[in-house]
Amino acid sequence: MPIMEGNCLFFRRSITSSTPEPILIGDNNIGDGYAVTIDEKSPVIQIDFNSYVGYSVLNESFTVWDDYEEFEGRAFRIYSKSRYLDFIGAGTIASEEYPGPFKHYGVSCLNHIVNIVSTEKPVVMEVSREKLRNC
Repeated sequence: MPIMEGNCLFFRRSITSSTPEPILIGDNNIGDGYAVTIDEKSPVIQIDFNSYVGYSVLNESFTVWDDYEEFEGRAFRIYSKSRYLDFIGAGTIASEEYPGPFKHYGVSCLNHIVNIVSTEKPVVMEVSREKLRNC
């Protein structure tokens, strides 16, 4: 699970298997999937937000593909249109005037989808695994 400490998020990298495995739901085979495991040898990715309007963490098992949403990127996304931006617009006082123009950043993880709306660009860096263990 991603760890949030203050305005910092820590992500462990993963490796996708090259060997397909059938995905079974009940008696139905819905196609092949590829196992994803944590890469214990890679550094951890730290993403810092100096400020944020809101963030959420969703279990990826409950998400669906939504053609309504528009974004750039793959595992790390910057959205120009999203349900989360709509939620922030409807459920908060955040606007272009206050606190100022903001963006929706998303991170698609092994088991979680992390959404962050912020007025500032994040700072992304690699950190040692020891720092993660001390959190």
